[in-house]
Amino acid sequence: MRDTVTPTHCPYCALQCGMNLTPAPDGTAVEVTERADFPVNRGALCGKGRTAAAVLSPGVRLTSPLVRSAGGALVPASWEEALERVAGELGRTRAESGADAVGVFGGGGLTNEKAYSLGKFARVVLGTSQIDYNGRFCMSSAAAAGNTAFGLDRGLPFPLEDIPRTGCVILVGSNPAETMPPSLRYFTELRENGGTLIVVDPRRTKTADHADLHLAPRPGTDLALALGLLHLVVAEGRTDEAYVRERTTGWEETRAAAMAHWPEYVERITGVSVPELREAVRLFCEPEAAMVLTARGPEQQSKGTDTVGAWINLCLATGRAGRPLSGYGCLTGQGNGQGGREHGQKADQLPGYRKLTDPAARAHVAGVWGVDPDSLPGPGRSAYELLDALGTDIRSLLLMGSNPVVSAPRAAHVEERIRSLDFLAVCDVVLSETAALADVVLPVTQWAEETGTTTSLEGRVLLRRRAISPPEGVRSDLEVLHELAARLGGGRNLEKGFPTDPEEVFEELRRASAGGPADYSGITYRRLAEENGVFWPCPADGEPGGGVHPGTPRLFLDRFATADGRARFAPVSHRAAAEEPDDEYPVLLTTGRVVAQYQSGAQTRRVDELNAAAPGPFVELHPRLAERLGAAEGDPVAVVSRRGRAVAPARISTAIRPDTVFMPFHWAGEGRANTLTNPALDPTSRMPEFKACAVRLEAVRR
Repeated sequence: MRDTVTPTHCPYCALQCGMNLTPAPDGTAVEVTERADFPVNRGALCGKGRTAAAVLSPGVRLTSPLVRSAGGALVPASWEEALERVAGELGRTRAESGADAVGVFGGGGLTNEKAYSLGKFARVVLGTSQIDYNGRFCMSSAAAAGNTAFGLDRGLPFPLEDIPRTGCVILVGSNPAETMPPSLRYFTELRENGGTLIVVDPRRTKTADHADLHLAPRPGTDLALALGLLHLVVAEGRTDEAYVRERTTGWEETRAAAMAHWPEYVERITGVSVPELREAVRLFCEPEAAMVLTARGPEQQSKGTDTVGAWINLCLATGRAGRPLSGYGCLTGQGNGQGGREHGQKADQLPGYRKLTDPAARAHVAGVWGVDPDSLPGPGRSAYELLDALGTDIRSLLLMGSNPVVSAPRAAHVEERIRSLDFLAVCDVVLSETAALADVVLPVTQWAEETGTTTSLEGRVLLRRRAISPPEGVRSDLEVLHELAARLGGGRNLEKGFPTDPEEVFEELRRASAGGPADYSGITYRRLAEENGVFWPCPADGEPGGGVHPGTPRLFLDRFATADGRARFAPVSHRAAAEEPDDEYPVLLTTGRVVAQYQSGAQTRRVDELNAAAPGPFVELHPRLAERLGAAEGDPVAVVSRRGRAVAPARISTAIRPDTVFMPFHWAGEGRANTLTNPALDPTSRMPEFKACAVRLEAVRR
């Protein structure tokens, strides 16, 4: 037990708000209190953060391994029995069907140490290429577009503190008032300082209520909207010709593509009027500095990479990237969505955000790991493609910190694929809907019971500190990987490469990341504790001329991270969503979150206070649509797509377009929104099209 207050960070979204944890006298629980010294939230916490300690309760979380009995039930077991079962089944699959018949699926909530170790475990111990994680469903389209345009992907290339000091922000497909409430003050302060906020969202959200201008395009048309704005920038002579000439390439082709998207054409596609388009351009271009921030709305589309690229084009054409208080940024969703993809649990990447196909990158990381570079497998399947291959090409799966039965697109199909596996092992804090299908469930520690690092949406690496001891019978994910490596190593002592001490893992991660795009080599646990986090890149060799490298809060001010230092325009054109409405399915469905729940709800749905605020799913629809359906407030409504059927109470609101319905995706059962969603993939990012699919509505008589 500890008798002092422990400063740490929230286990939920990518803000990673600072909080203090005070242990109870018996050391089995903690009280969450504000921590005013952390600059991101200055002590403010949303309801999820305030109640995070409720999930630490033994009555809520798992405290013993579970194994599937001969009778089909999950029953308590010893750690030895559970680990032997997991190692035996994974080893058997590998021996009988090859290494790629074993899959690994991670999560954007895993610490950097866990993500790093999981990627290493897949490639060194299992030898499989089949590893990806649920962060693929978060900001992979923004990552792909950012890498193409700037040569580097970091969610925000500037700290949040810059937002109130810019002149205009276009916030595309984001609702921070509900998804990360403490961040709303940055946008409030922006307007108090004389800046303007433009919100792009098919719904009039609580965030849109704070906007100077709300643009409500049809779901799936954000690409056309961005192209229409760029057309007007050119037509009105608002391009920054000197900037374009000196700091970019590819403008001529991009300008030609934009000029094919004249305002009246864009109005017909998006439903956003020409006067609104012109007003948006005026508000964005008149101040000296401006920003575009995107989130899942434009990114979770089968053309998400092109869509984000089009919004980046708007920044580049107006000279709003790589300059103070200006630029493009992505509001990352999951707690470690940024760090989770930087260090190796993504199908095509090695630690340090290195490319798995780069021979130099393979040689560097293999040297740190003490293996032959040729022994490392190549890129594997992306997240949905991996899940789709379960039970066929992939026979056994190790899953950590994810709940795809609720969170994956075409979720009923994914559940069917998971059920068809020969073997499933899940490491989790609670018995999620996915864990309930497992052959072995391993109970693992959570944020207050372990130390580790995360990387926030700002690119700020942070230290979460252990405040209490976990319950007896619970082990860390690092201990699980250590034990499995020992059992699967065939006498090669592979467990030595999988330390259980997180700081020891981080020290190896530093070496593996050194020289890579996401260079953490100059970051230590001591610095993180003393400096309230450090922005990457932060190389170990320090500043030119000597001294410790301070980290990099602001990127691209001198040059972009491309070979020639110039940003690349993306010559893109509008194309329709993968599935447009028709006579059979005449309405568009879009999905998202509510303030009191988080992601698949596996943890937040176990907190009484949060359930009281958001007890279940709903279908938000416009009064005109409700009238045609004959539905009143609270009536059960069926939403049907080509993939399945979901039923939830009607919530009638003028805040949504008449041609669109909205469902939050936090719940399982008959109200599972992802039963309906379309797994059509972006060709570059492999992001599924969560944000737009065709549905029909049916009244339900009960």
